Amino acid sequence: MVGRERRSDAVANRDRIVEAARAELSRTNGAVADLKLHRVAKAAGVGQGTLYRHFPTREHLLAEVYRHELAELVDAAGPLLAEHPPLRALTCWLQRLVEYARVKRGVMAAIEASAWRDLHSDQHQRLDDALEVLLEQGRAAGEVRDDVGAADVILLLGGLARVSEAEWDARAQPMVSVIVDGLRAR
Repeated sequence: MVGRERRSDAVANRDRIVEAARAELSRTNGAVADLKLHRVAKAAGVGQGTLYRHFPTREHLLAEVYRHELAELVDAAGPLLAEHPPLRALTCWLQRLVEYARVKRGVMAAIEASAWRDLHSDQHQRLDDALEVLLEQGRAAGEVRDDVGAADVILLLGGLARVSEAEWDARAQPMVSVIVDGLRAR
């Protein structure tokens, strides 16, 4: 019983640390260089030793933030489809993806290349699958073109990588609008 309590405490600590890191990254608009681990520990209500037990390096913490953000993004597809017509659900999801991309941008820069490949290969297919479900529902409703798939949309979204941080707010959401307009069934 005592081991179980410690385990639940450890899980709770880990979750609080990840949430605090997400909040800190959000506060800094994804600027990983501005992520201060002592602030994360303090905001999570844990000591730095506890933070480092769960996440030995900044990269480990950032990778977990990335996993968490991606899981939320992927998991949002179903509820959005339940709440909105398919094209609106797709639009909302793409807008979330843009916000996710802001965090991912900083995380990508901070995680070593080999760790990034491992992390990305595990998660990439889930993202594609969620997007494809949204597109399929849109096609079935006659709202989305039949000749565009998830891979095409991902390629279009790749343009976000060229948007500077200074231009992000002015350009990212309009890019989503252009993509959605291009996806509409004629």
